[in-house]
Amino acid sequence: MHAVMDYRPALRERSGVGEYVHELARHVAAAFDAGDSLTLFSASWRDRLDPAAVPGARIVDRRVPVTLLNYAWHRLEWPPVERLAGRSFDVVHSAHPLLTPARRGARFVTIHDLDFLEHPERTAREIRRDYPALARAHARRASRVVVSSQATAADVERRLGVNAARVVLCPAGAPGWAAALRHDTPKRHVLFLGTIEPRKNVGGLLDAWARVLALVPDALPLVLAGRATPEAGPVLARLLDAPFKDRVRHLGYVSDTERQALYADAAALVVPSFHEGFGLTALEAMAAGVPVVAANRGSLPELVGDAGLLVDPEDADALARALLTAAFDPAARARLSAAGRERAARYSWTGSATRLIEAYRAAAAEPPAS
Repeated sequence: MHAVMDYRPALRERSGVGEYVHELARHVAAAFDAGDSLTLFSASWRDRLDPAAVPGARIVDRRVPVTLLNYAWHRLEWPPVERLAGRSFDVVHSAHPLLTPARRGARFVTIHDLDFLEHPERTAREIRRDYPALARAHARRASRVVVSSQATAADVERRLGVNAARVVLCPAGAPGWAAALRHDTPKRHVLFLGTIEPRKNVGGLLDAWARVLALVPDALPLVLAGRATPEAGPVLARLLDAPFKDRVRHLGYVSDTERQALYADAAALVVPSFHEGFGLTALEAMAAGVPVVAANRGSLPELVGDAGLLVDPEDADALARALLTAAFDPAARARLSAAGRERAARYSWTGSATRLIEAYRAAAAEPPAS
């Protein structure tokens, strides 16, 4: 069996989706039989795909502008991936909700959440232009729809009309590096890790943090780590004034090594998002024994369960109380740390890769769709 996976979300600075694509590709390549092959597809005018990105995978790296290819693929459904790759495939796996054009083979799409349908104002560029208009039809045409949570699976079945038998659940896995982090070091900050964008509710987090500082003036600093979108300007401007000046730091995008160090020094991780399709940072924190405060929205209750503190992301007082408990109450921190590690152990990249390969084989054996 020969499969091709769109690797473009992992090409540069990997967000949660990019990390998901990278790790899933890495584990699929490792689990494939000797006669199988996984090809990673990338296209960019500026950025090149590292040939060693995923051991065992083949590479197709084309110098085509991202916006041009996205428009051609989304709106014209051309050119077929075979033309760009120079070969045919049994499975063609898109990393997002819209199909990758192909002459033959089973076609998979990946849907992490449907927030682009509920709140298109939180999106931009191709996502705002194409996803709301095309996602339903593409999901119904796909051989399989890959999701990372039961919450998204239910949304895909209900809102897009996809039969449950064609939905493949492949959650992210706990990171291997987390077990090696020390838990007995002094804590230096409370951590938010993610893209600074409207859906992540960083403005609401700052409202809650102002309440924390009013109650605990010498509280640990809040660290915001992640790339900022253009829409984040007003939120980041708040960091220049009291009470946040010198008490909240924005680091921008951080490397893998820097991210691990941030977890090691964190008294707690906060995920205040209005919606998450999975919540990879919450899983990483739990695996590292870092107490988690998360919104009670989207897939986060499914992922975190009773191993973290779940709150309404629009209730700044409740979010502040949860942060005070998770970051500064020793007994609560110990309980949440142990519960988080235990819960994170349920999530395995190997298990998700095995499930995905089984879906590849089943879809490839089906007769072509008319």
